Amino acid sequence: MKVFLIGSGGREHALAWKIAASPMLEKLYAAPGNPGIAELAECVGVDVANHQQVIEFCRANGVDLVVVGPEAPLVAGLVDDLKAAGIAAFGPGRIAAQLEGSKGFTKDLCAKYGIPTAAYGRFADAQAAKDYIRQMGAPIVIKADGLAAGKGVTIAMTEDEAFRAIDDCFGGAFGAAGAEVVIEEYLEGEEASFFCLCDGRTALPFGTAQDHKRVGDGDTGPNTGGMGAYSPAPVMTEEAIGRVMREIIAPTLTGMQEMGAPFVGILYAGLMITKDGPKLIEYNVRLGDPECQVLMLRLKDDLLTLMQSAVDGQLEHMSVRWHDEAALTVVLAAQGYPEAPRKGGEIRGLEKAAAVPGVQVFHAGTAVKDGKLVANGGRVLNVTALGSSVTEARDAAYRAVDLIDFPTGFCRRDIGWRAVERERGASQGHSSSSSL
Repeated sequence: MKVFLIGSGGREHALAWKIAASPMLEKLYAAPGNPGIAELAECVGVDVANHQQVIEFCRANGVDLVVVGPEAPLVAGLVDDLKAAGIAAFGPGRIAAQLEGSKGFTKDLCAKYGIPTAAYGRFADAQAAKDYIRQMGAPIVIKADGLAAGKGVTIAMTEDEAFRAIDDCFGGAFGAAGAEVVIEEYLEGEEASFFCLCDGRTALPFGTAQDHKRVGDGDTGPNTGGMGAYSPAPVMTEEAIGRVMREIIAPTLTGMQEMGAPFVGILYAGLMITKDGPKLIEYNVRLGDPECQVLMLRLKDDLLTLMQSAVDGQLEHMSVRWHDEAALTVVLAAQGYPEAPRKGGEIRGLEKAAAVPGVQVFHAGTAVKDGKLVANGGRVLNVTALGSSVTEARDAAYRAVDLIDFPTGFCRRDIGWRAVERERGASQGHSSSSSL
């Protein structure tokens, strides 16, 4: 198969790494790609926002499948335009992509189909939004309705903080994404990420993870696109997964079918596991970043076969298998991220880091300038490792991080802390019981 991968981040490097291992692959193209992806694929100068240009490239090069990594091209309807041109593409169409493209769309779907989620209100007017906040009180959650690269969410612990978030949204801090806001009840519990591979009718569980959104250790500072992740998520028990499939995923697929927009691709449910069970925080319509990186290390099956089966509507005949090991990824970011990342800093030592057993280093925001690898974005590298436990994977990942020479970079030093604490507690419990 000839495959064309759309995207340029760490998620796409991880996808390229897994697709490149497929015996079905004949040729891999990528646009725009990055220096890491360029080691696995031919990076081409196609403007992915120009759908006709993408179509013409596919026709000229005999592309069999287009894999769309990021959310923006999906919300823009790239998959619809490819399908209309007779080109197979992995990912949802424009309407189904509204599950991520509009927080309000998803909340209304939840209300219609009885999907457990936080109570909410939708507002296109700042004063009405502030009146609702006064009525509900704090803590409360403010979300820009549209795509904001993971940064349009404020968990406000006071009403004043909530009012500032409203002013940011309607003041243009998130561009068009903030023209409407969704205000939600604050949910107590533990967050988890749950992924499903979908073909419009069938959904297969496609792994669990937990990520770390805040920029600083101890979950402090502003929200980011993600500073690290690990998989599997211990909080996602078999019982929890069963409830999510029945109460959240199944009615969502039904709703999209009834809307005439069956969901094909990866459906990513951001969940809060509350005392009353799992509740949906939000949907994404693609693999998470950096969750994709840990899932690709753990995936035992051929990714390309699974994607093709989803596109062909044949997932009822498929299963997904995982390696028993845990995976953990640490994001190396440029100083100043998420507000004003410092670009251009040189990066050395990746060969040493990649030589650590069980480690893969994925490029997220890098470029080559004057023969040197430099930072070219906010999140720059994803140092990812497998281990027999989250603790072991964490230790390997940080061992590799410490071998990378990136003076203008930084990372969190506590990725995986919840799972590490659980493992420590379990081992202490085991040792005390075994000594009795």
